Formats: sequence, structure tokens, C-alpha cells
Amino acid sequence: MSSKTPFIDTAREVIRIEAEALNSLADSLDESFRAGVDLLLASKGRVIVTGIGKSGHIARKIAATLASTGTPAQFVHPAEASHGDLGMVTRNDVVLAISNSGEAPELANMIAYSRRFDIPMVGITKAPGSTLGRECDVVLRLPDLGEACGTGIVPTSSTTMTLAMGDALAVALMRHRAFTPEHFRDFHPGGKLGALLTRVSDLMHSGDAMPIVGIDTSMQDALIEISQKGFGVVGVTHPDGTLAGIITDGDLRRHMSDRFLHLTARDVMTTSPRTIDPDVLAQEAVGIMNGQDGGRSVTCLFVTDADKTKPPLGLIHIHDCLRVGLG
Repeated sequence: MSSKTPFIDTAREVIRIEAEALNSLADSLDESFRAGVDLLLASKGRVIVTGIGKSGHIARKIAATLASTGTPAQFVHPAEASHGDLGMVTRNDVVLAISNSGEAPELANMIAYSRRFDIPMVGITKAPGSTLGRECDVVLRLPDLGEACGTGIVPTSSTTMTLAMGDALAVALMRHRAFTPEHFRDFHPGGKLGALLTRVSDLMHSGDAMPIVGIDTSMQDALIEISQKGFGVVGVTHPDGTLAGIITDGDLRRHMSDRFLHLTARDVMTTSPRTIDPDVLAQEAVGIMNGQDGGRSVTCLFVTDADKTKPPLGLIHIHDCLRVGLG
């Protein structure tokens, strides 16, 4: 299909119109945005995000983004609010109400409730002189631009700008609170994102689960430890418990002979094995095990303190990483 077809031309036109709308929105931001952020920060409760129709769909996403970035938030449907869900809104909360026109009748009871109980309210609308705009403590004004549909009846540019405004609020609040990837991981334990933020300490095997033998252990006993723990390796420790080396299947093959069972772990082990810190992201451990650090590929790494002056803390296996979606 040629790039000159009407479908592609239409798509490019829509995207360019919405991109221009976002540029206009960025240029239009003023001190009211700072005031809105300050009002949200001052809340001791949650941000109650509300809107109807397409604005309601955007409101749900904004609430989810706020909640996942350290700002407690909840979407409340304005129609359901009129039938009892206003009880979800407390005096410690702040309302973030969304209406492009500012005249959505479904918001009337939410507005009245917030005014009656002195609940702060921030509005996102293109019409600061509207019912919503007049009642809000802070108005975040959207540029009054045409919709990308060309007819002015399909919410397109307006919803894109509203979503961007919500993202801007969430990121501004997140940065003010010094929200870190560690905090983010707490709210995203599942899926690919949760896997990418998983740390070695979250996946490692520790305590009695670790395959460990002393440096003078006979290879007969070392083989039993390898077999019982099921990782295909065994760590070898000095008398003080620190890691001296590791025995892998490769080490076993290299030393296989008639004298093998008369050898000790000291005779067979590979000294100075690669290790990893418990606070490192598991994704980095995968890279090391796959040889991306320039070393040979391995199936597991022992976890130690940075100075390696203490006994091993655990063992992480490539299968542990694959199980959570890394690899």
C-alpha cells in the first residue's frame, strides 16, 4: 500500500495535529500548574480523580499513574458518586476533576460535595469560566483547540492533552518526592516491568539451600552435595567461611581419573569465581551469566558482600531469572 493512500495521510494529519496541541499545552503552562501540584502535595489523603465519558477513561489512567508513582489516588465515577460513592471521598482528600467543556452535568454532585466539606479541588478544562472552572481552587487550563477529527465532535486532541497534563502532574509529584526505582518496584512486582526491577536478593537461594563444602572436603562428599542441592555446582569455602572457589561440571570433567575420589575440593575447584552483589538488579546477573561481561557463560553465581570478607549470602541460578521473565 502506497504511503500516499488517504488512510496514511489521515493518520499523519491526526498525529501532527495532536503533536501541535501538545506543544501548545506545554507553552501554555503557567503558575497555576505549580499551584495545582502544591495543592496535591498538601493533601493528607488521596487524589480523587473523576470525569465522565472520554474524560472518565483518561481520569482512570491518570489515577493509575499517580498511584503507581507514589501519589495515593483513586478514580471515582461521578454518576456512581451520586449514588453513594461520595462516601469514598474524605476531607483529607483532594479532587482532580476533568471535563473539557467544564459543564458535564454528572460532575455537579461531586462539585457540590467538595465545596460543602471544603475538599480542595483541581480542575482540568479548556473553559476556566465554566461551572467547573469557577468552583475549582485551581484550574489547569487546556488550550482551546480544534479536535484532530476535523469535525470538532470526537475527543482526540483534547483527550491527548488531558492525558499529558495528568502525566505532567504525576512526574512533577514523583520528582518532588524523590521517587526511586526501588519505590517503583514495590508497586510493580508483576509482569515484565516487575521482573526488570527485581534484585538478586529477591531471587537468590540462601541458608541450607546453598551447595557449600569446605576446602578440604573429599570429592566423594562434594559430589553428594552437588547431587542433593541440584544446582550442578558447589561452592568451596575457607575455614573462616569465605568463598575460596567453585566446582562446576567442567571442573569435574577436567579432573576425572582413577584418583578422582581421592581428591579434595581444593584440588578440583576453580579459584576466584565470579560473584555478584545482592543489591544488583537480577537483569545484570543474567548478563554476567550469559558472558556479556567478557567471561564465559555460566549457569549460576554465588552472591557475596562487596569485599567478599564474609561467607556467601546466597546463590542465583539462570533458571530463577527465566522463571520471572528475565533472560
